[in-house]
Amino acid sequence: MEVDHIEIVGAREHNLKDVSLRIPKNKITVFTGVSGSGKSSLVFDTLAVEAQRQLNGTFSWFVRNQLPKYQRPHVDTIEGLTAPVIVDQKPVGGNARSTVGTMTDIYSMLRVLFSRHGKPENPPHVFSFNNPEGMCPECEGLGQVRRVDVDAMLDKSKSLEEGAIRLPTHKVGSMDWQLYAASGYFDVSKKLRDYTEEEWHMLCHGTGGKVTVRTKNTTYDMKYEGVVDRFARNNLKRDLSGLSERGRANIERFITLGECTSCRGRRLNPTALATEINGRNIADWTAMEVSDLIAVLAEIDDPAVASIVEGIRTSLERIEAIGLGYLTLDRATLSLSGGEAQRLKTVRHLSSSLVGMTYVFDEPSTGLHPRDVGRLNELLRALRDKGNTVLVVEHDPDVIAIADHVVDIGPKAGVHGGRIVFEGPFEKLREADTLTGAGLRRTGVLKSDFREPAGRLPIIEADLHNLKSISVDFPTGVLTVVTGVAGSGKSSLVSQVFMQTYPEAIFVDQSPIKASARSTPVSFLEAMDPIRKLFAKANKTDAALFSFNSAGACQECKGRGELITELAYMDPVRTRCESCEGRRFNAEVLAHRLRGKSIADVLEMSAEEAVEFFTEREVRDRLRGLLEVGLGYLSIGQSLSTLSGGERQRLKLAARLGGSGDIYVLDEPTTGLHMSDVEAIVDLLDRLVDAGNTVIVIEHNLDVVRRADWVIDLGPEGGKHGGQVVFTGTPRQLLECPDSATGDHLRRYLAA
Repeated sequence: MEVDHIEIVGAREHNLKDVSLRIPKNKITVFTGVSGSGKSSLVFDTLAVEAQRQLNGTFSWFVRNQLPKYQRPHVDTIEGLTAPVIVDQKPVGGNARSTVGTMTDIYSMLRVLFSRHGKPENPPHVFSFNNPEGMCPECEGLGQVRRVDVDAMLDKSKSLEEGAIRLPTHKVGSMDWQLYAASGYFDVSKKLRDYTEEEWHMLCHGTGGKVTVRTKNTTYDMKYEGVVDRFARNNLKRDLSGLSERGRANIERFITLGECTSCRGRRLNPTALATEINGRNIADWTAMEVSDLIAVLAEIDDPAVASIVEGIRTSLERIEAIGLGYLTLDRATLSLSGGEAQRLKTVRHLSSSLVGMTYVFDEPSTGLHPRDVGRLNELLRALRDKGNTVLVVEHDPDVIAIADHVVDIGPKAGVHGGRIVFEGPFEKLREADTLTGAGLRRTGVLKSDFREPAGRLPIIEADLHNLKSISVDFPTGVLTVVTGVAGSGKSSLVSQVFMQTYPEAIFVDQSPIKASARSTPVSFLEAMDPIRKLFAKANKTDAALFSFNSAGACQECKGRGELITELAYMDPVRTRCESCEGRRFNAEVLAHRLRGKSIADVLEMSAEEAVEFFTEREVRDRLRGLLEVGLGYLSIGQSLSTLSGGERQRLKLAARLGGSGDIYVLDEPTTGLHMSDVEAIVDLLDRLVDAGNTVIVIEHNLDVVRRADWVIDLGPEGGKHGGQVVFTGTPRQLLECPDSATGDHLRRYLAA
């Protein structure tokens, strides 16, 4: 008998409070709720993990050993599960050889097409830049080569005795420095800019002779080699992964990645590039935008390759249909945004003949302009209509509106969440007494008073990527929002050109935080040391005791809080450490108290609780930033690896609050935020501006746009049809702009 629902009983993962519910199959179910309410804990950490764990359990022991390992979630039972497909916002991975074409398998089809229809003929593997027979021998199929950055290495305004060689190993007086200064080839007091062509070549690339260098105790004879060639020989082909982060940085700062001069960035050797279809080789095809490539395919009318052409065309049209027609197939997957990567993953699944699957999406509207959300909704409906169950964690009202069933989790975040506060259709949710219901009922009001700019930060003729030599002024002392459809050039203009022009600006993005696996919000905000000192003072003991990375760590689990037992061909068994009961500290440390609380008690507090607990300003003021950026629900001692991209960005912002006269640049700060939390973030941005700062935000959220002082809208479309300034002015003036997609949707939003 077929079960028509998935039933979850007693889910207790993270902050979930014994949650039980039924999720209808072959429907779209959207999970809503404030940030930190427990949506991801229920959908991803409970349902998806258990589905993956049970699916992996059907394979042989050998296969299971090659698959990711999943521990059983804290739940009584889950019935009615089907095979899961997780479409999250994690980077698609791969490496420098992975492209949009290879990720979507379209490039494989192109290789077959060129082998059968191109002239002169070649086998398919000749067109692979990952195959020795097809790759460019110079760059080995990467399209780029690592070169020494001579300008970074040599300061032409200085002489050798003034430290013209910037390499850390070549400080004045060192053995490496003596190789050049004592060589007899150069006047050590002569500025490098005054070198003759012969002297410059000798310094960089020269060879010949021995140079005697001296240390305090002895002398050595070293073979002379130009500083650039010597550095290149020792480092360009070297595996730097074994070096410390500092050591690696000291080398990589003198290395630049540039286009391969042999293949001109096209990755392939001359044999592969010689084969053409209608005057274009395969690299020409992959360099075209998807929308243009569809038209090129229409020029082929050979019946022998009709089925291949049809397969390529169908795949390309699916990419165009979800608003990614501006992408090129040679685009590196590592350069894709989270939203772009998620939509491309989904396109791959649309071509599958499998039905009866459970698709799980993590905020698929991330990075989407309001105009493109409709395309996303069509895609979700298409998956459902093929006979699949679609589960979506989402904040966007336009996505929530297409749900067959909505589950709202709350009522608030962290310890105040973890319960189901509403189940039912979207229309009923609008009437519900929940924060989501209130957010759906709220109407937007345009800002009435706009701040006057104090000055301007000009960008002159920016032409990076698809930017069409645009010049635009960013006003200072106000809140500026940069808008535009996906691929219009927002990130190129702000994250790259603006930041290169004004490197003093504080850039707060959603990239992973460079920290150890044991890092926590309290350590990232540099509040852990003051807390340890407070405990040490109160207990008249050493501060090192209150670190689970040092003297205070539980000896049994080494401060991890759990024991991991690896078993051959089986999942690792993770068990809570019985010695410290999962609290990571030894018994001696846990016995010490500060105002009745142990160090473990403190680290388990939410930021809200910690701000109430600590009366000391040096701790309280640092933690208060978490509340200001909407992260009051976070446990101050939880691992940073558990944070979402939006949470990471807000944590970085919390660490940079409090200045005046600074320039803040934020990349979609509302990512992962519930409607009720967006207002708090905009309030924070307003406070930053009122404190004398300049704030520039890349954003799609219309609640942010309506409260801006100034809007810079790019477009009109994405890719080659974008890269232009469509509008600059106040939000009120934007409403009157007929050519702006952002203006059009802002008018609709305010009229709703």
